[in-house]
Amino acid sequence: MSSFIVKSIGRALNATSIISSKFASKRALNLFASPRKGRYNEDQKQIINSAFFEETSYKNMEIATYRWVGKGKTVLLAHGWESNTSRWNYILKDLKAQDYNIIALDAPAHGRSDGKQFNAILYSEFIAAVAKKFQPDVLIGHSVGGMASVFCLHGNKLPSIKKLVLLGAPAHFTGVFDRYKSMMGYNKRISKGLDSIILDHFNQPVSYFSTANFTESIEVKGLVIHDKKDRIIPYEDGQLIANRYKNSEFITTSGFGHGLKDTSLTPKIIDFIND
Repeated sequence: MSSFIVKSIGRALNATSIISSKFASKRALNLFASPRKGRYNEDQKQIINSAFFEETSYKNMEIATYRWVGKGKTVLLAHGWESNTSRWNYILKDLKAQDYNIIALDAPAHGRSDGKQFNAILYSEFIAAVAKKFQPDVLIGHSVGGMASVFCLHGNKLPSIKKLVLLGAPAHFTGVFDRYKSMMGYNKRISKGLDSIILDHFNQPVSYFSTANFTESIEVKGLVIHDKKDRIIPYEDGQLIANRYKNSEFITTSGFGHGLKDTSLTPKIIDFIND
């Protein structure tokens, strides 16, 4: 979506907020929570065709899961926003070579999972449901998948999980929300309205949902990786998470961007898993 279209939508909702800030704020949140992509294209389907496909039910929703069976440690993979399980293609070969039992899931409204809207809380509940079923030893999350993984461990007792890998994860929901508001050019009426909707729906303010703060209660060993040139989630977010996450190691990269899809990182992840 071009910057002109984005700003045009923002201006239209700002104008609407003069008449009804509540209506405009609901539309703004709906836009924020509705992924424009993330379902599988034909090329991406080829990547997951080799996996054993299975659905797990959660609150009348079906969670798509994919399993590459191995005899080693069970590793659960959680992708990020507007993505799907195919994003792990760059690392699958090396994980299979370790004979790991690999599990991956599609987020709400992504891939083959149910839903039309997405939020990190619901995603964390999807991850918990899959983790309870497959009992993974290691949880790896990219971007908001990392955030949802932390939310999941913070809110659930999952004794099987011993290690957590966070790739380009946002440190707090406030930052994600503020960048969205800024990108759209929303006025104060919509900005306050969005915050009020979150408070009403989750009984907590936006500031409560902090990856960095939640890691303070997580005891499993962590590996935090973030790129200095990440244009989606600031490098400072990775630094903050690593600072709060006491039982973690921090790896800084430069030039891999937000995706962190570089095979040079794979041995470091594998060494962390095997240690």
